Amino acid sequence: MFRDTQSSWLSTLRHDVPASLVVFLVAVPLSLGIAMASGAPLAAGLIAAVAGGIVAGALGGSAVQVSGPAAGLSLVVVDLVQTYGWRATCMITLMAGAVQLLLGVFKAARAALAVSPAVIHGMLAAVGVIIALAQLHVVLGGSSQRSAVANLIELPGQIADLHGHKVAVGLLTITVLAVWTRLPKQVRAVPAPLVALMAAAVTAWLFNWDVTRVDLSDSVTEWAFPVLPRGDWHLIVAAVMLVALLAGVESLLCSVAIDGSHGGRRADLDQELTGQGVANMVTGALGGLPVAGVIVRSTANVQAGGRTRWSAILHGVWVLVFALGFGWSIKLIPLEALAALLVFIGVQMVNLGHVRKVHGHGEVPVYVVTMVAVILLGLAEGVVAGLALAALLALRRLTWVTVHKREDREGRLHVTISGSLTFLGVPRLTHELRTIPASRAVDLDLNIDFMDNAAFEAIHSWRLDHERMGGTVDIDELHDEWYALAASGARMFPVKSPPKAPDRWWLPWAHRSRRPVRPTVASNGEPAAAECRLTAGAREYHRRTAPLVRPIFTELARKQQPSHLFITCADSRIVPSLITASGPGDLFTVRNIGNLVPRRGSEPHDDSVVAAIEYATQVLGVHTITVCGHSGCGAMAGVLSGGVQAGSLPGLRRWLRHGDHSLATFIETEGDRLHGGALDVLCRVNVQQQLENLRTYRKVDEQVRAGKLELVGLFFDIGSARVHMVPPLRPTLSVKSGDLRVAAGEE
Repeated sequence: MFRDTQSSWLSTLRHDVPASLVVFLVAVPLSLGIAMASGAPLAAGLIAAVAGGIVAGALGGSAVQVSGPAAGLSLVVVDLVQTYGWRATCMITLMAGAVQLLLGVFKAARAALAVSPAVIHGMLAAVGVIIALAQLHVVLGGSSQRSAVANLIELPGQIADLHGHKVAVGLLTITVLAVWTRLPKQVRAVPAPLVALMAAAVTAWLFNWDVTRVDLSDSVTEWAFPVLPRGDWHLIVAAVMLVALLAGVESLLCSVAIDGSHGGRRADLDQELTGQGVANMVTGALGGLPVAGVIVRSTANVQAGGRTRWSAILHGVWVLVFALGFGWSIKLIPLEALAALLVFIGVQMVNLGHVRKVHGHGEVPVYVVTMVAVILLGLAEGVVAGLALAALLALRRLTWVTVHKREDREGRLHVTISGSLTFLGVPRLTHELRTIPASRAVDLDLNIDFMDNAAFEAIHSWRLDHERMGGTVDIDELHDEWYALAASGARMFPVKSPPKAPDRWWLPWAHRSRRPVRPTVASNGEPAAAECRLTAGAREYHRRTAPLVRPIFTELARKQQPSHLFITCADSRIVPSLITASGPGDLFTVRNIGNLVPRRGSEPHDDSVVAAIEYATQVLGVHTITVCGHSGCGAMAGVLSGGVQAGSLPGLRRWLRHGDHSLATFIETEGDRLHGGALDVLCRVNVQQQLENLRTYRKVDEQVRAGKLELVGLFFDIGSARVHMVPPLRPTLSVKSGDLRVAAGEE
């Protein structure tokens, strides 16, 4: 126990203390800037940083997330300050923390993640635009207006009336921030905001520039307890809920995002929300800004090596020590430099990476509408507009029906209907079905996960009308039998299809979810089930797969250019394309009993494998020859028994003589005493020996020595469905594992 405690403290001293100092250097300038953007006393930013670090760090559910004042909340705070005053805003923050605490206690954190990220990213981008526009006026020597539109209208006049020294300080700060990110990593270990503010302060002091100085004295000496806000209680409750939900959602999304950047324990979201609630209650009581998990400080913590919650806690301690002991140094910072820092942060909040992500999911309209609405109407109104549009788009996707039609060479019309078939999609569905000419033979594929009564009636009525007019309709349900159940009068449940094992080509026939094929009867009266399975499989291939792969095979019809010669066993459980994640044209495959490669000049003589090797290496120009064995190989069992298990199969006994060298190598390494795993050991040794046998062919050996050909050994463990790399017997044999991408995993 003592040793574990000592190791924990040493790890904290080694990793968390240095990381906490880095986060502290990032947090101080950002906290001051966010307080300035929020219209709050500058000390409120430092109070929030202390509460977020110590309280949320100690009680939260994330090991590496750092909390503090968040730029995304600045618009809410500035509006609350203007409406209710600062002390009442602190009370709203305290009550919002209580709401977060209750939500965390009742395990409601996961529900917050249901908010569309496009809404959050759009809101943060709008906040960034508003902050940048407002603080740009301060950088230019003026004062910000009440709204983003007013700031934009007044900007030309502000530019025309420049204040030299103040503009110079702002431009210097922005220049340092922009240049610092392009310097070597060792230099960038010092946070850019700290360097920029120090450069601005030192330059303004040296040249005695006329700038506005930051002052904490008033905000510290005039501290008082929070007071209850006065006004319409409906609006006050709405303000409390807005702060609680925005801060909570931002914290939880940050926690989820930062989880992907470290290898430690995953965050407990309910505990994190509880910790955020207590932190907001503390910061509200002490006169600080609302706190939330902040991605900039959390990322800095992870990159600096922080591993436990001690880095966040200590960062709060350092901020407290700085505020109490060195707060006087803040008055050296020009206010215009803080404004320039906020302009830079605001521009960075319009993240193009977020736009690309939401574009990939078709949610750019939600992002744009949220951003524009927040800028023009306000934060709450913009978020509501974004959520409403996101809900409409989700409803549209859930009810969207696609109908795809194509005609094959035999004149049959193939129609595929995909989506969730509800009454909302019936107009489009009936329109598409009525365009199908009468008396046509139609294959109707239903790839759907739900069908209500209106959709069933539409399809069923069309089918009856089409068949009455002389056509035929063959309905095949690819996902689930919604139509068949409805047609049989079975009870339908208003839920979507439950998850089930996918019906894919790689599943054995016995495991397919489709209806079993009725076996035909051969002329001798015996069932011909295997032939029937193959025939049915060919029909299924023509109906489903052939249209998808036809472009590939059209290209491959001109010439094959495989990159690998793949030699493996004829065992029915080995599917080369499955275990190597390869496709048509990738593998030139040879299969035989035991994946054997007869040595040059061996008896009995065999040319089939040799011919494939010569053709693959000298005509096709493959880069890799792979020998793949497998566990429980019957051929190796026959070799291990000295041919006894081959029984009265003379051809098999002769063929297994090519495995004698594998048996000799096995005996040389394992001895002649058999054990429980001897068969699988021999199977692996056999792969190594076949790689050696390949080197007995001069052309193969020359290409390997010249580095033009790689020999790779694989072993497929059937029971675990894993593929393992098999090292060669000779150390000089180069194995390039990167040339073969194994679906089940490489080791």
